[in-house]
Amino acid sequence: MISELNNKAKQLLIDLINTPSFSGEEDGTADLIEVFLRNEGIVYQRNQHNLWAVNEDFDKAKPSILLNSHHDTVKPNKGYTRDPNQAVIEEGKIYGLGSNDAGGCLVSLMATFIYFYKKKNLKYNLILLASAEEENSGDHGIRSMVPILPEIDFAIIGEPTLMHLAVAEKGLLVLDAYAHGTAGHAAHVRGDNAIYKAMDAIKWFESFKFPKVSETLHDTKMTVTQINAGNQHNVVPSTCHFVVDIRVNDLYSNEEVLAIVKNNVEIEVKERSLNLNSSSIPKNHEIVLAGISLGREVYGSPTLSDQANLSCPSLKLGPGDSLRSHTADEFIYEKEVFEGIELYIQMLKKIL
Repeated sequence: MISELNNKAKQLLIDLINTPSFSGEEDGTADLIEVFLRNEGIVYQRNQHNLWAVNEDFDKAKPSILLNSHHDTVKPNKGYTRDPNQAVIEEGKIYGLGSNDAGGCLVSLMATFIYFYKKKNLKYNLILLASAEEENSGDHGIRSMVPILPEIDFAIIGEPTLMHLAVAEKGLLVLDAYAHGTAGHAAHVRGDNAIYKAMDAIKWFESFKFPKVSETLHDTKMTVTQINAGNQHNVVPSTCHFVVDIRVNDLYSNEEVLAIVKNNVEIEVKERSLNLNSSSIPKNHEIVLAGISLGREVYGSPTLSDQANLSCPSLKLGPGDSLRSHTADEFIYEKEVFEGIELYIQMLKKIL
């Protein structure tokens, strides 16, 4: 059965690569997944470009595990030397946009779900979700599905981790900061220069250290990434705008970080969203211990995923390498997909 699942997963990955699926434009890949599930005899539901299913012996009285990955991609960068939407297999590598992030993870999880779909007397229910709009954190992806899905006790989020256990993931808080001053001619002496006010605030963002340091995610990190002020050399601008990217560890909520910022800078600060919080799962959780028993390593991930939209404990785990994500000529090793299926199944067997 495993060999058959490997072949089906590989073919589905090829078909997904060959079908453009930029965030918000995933109708083609959603159709492919729908046909695949139907052909496997799986009862599924579709909400916009999200598809989900539960195991055949689903029991509301049992706890549930969410198996989730996404089928949307970023747009290809200009460094591609291959057709990004043409799957090519060379020397054991499957090339194509979305192969590594996160097509390989998605087809591996789908194969795993098929393996357990008809099994009886499982300790947990299984919920499969192939979600949309992960890459742009869109409103019509997993965020729209959380109210629809059955209650989730914990989740496995398929992202490329080399099948190691990302037990924590940093959250994201983006701030628009506005320093206000008085506009005037540069020749006159003025003590209300918006740029100087912004510089004082930027110095604070650069030097401030959050006291709570996480064992897995380390520091909460703030970085000023954009700045804009003025439109001619002899006019002092009334406003200086800059953007701050904050990667939040699992010891702070985004609301807590925002409050600390506002209490320490004397400028206007507006958050773009508070939704993308950090996420984690206890190291002694049974799914983590199952992975450790199979030789998997534990670490904290600095990159953001759909975990940020879940309030339950969640583990990020999948075939492929995060360092290949969003790169030109993206690829995943064929053997990584097969190993991913095997490890997902072995881990779940230990707790189901």
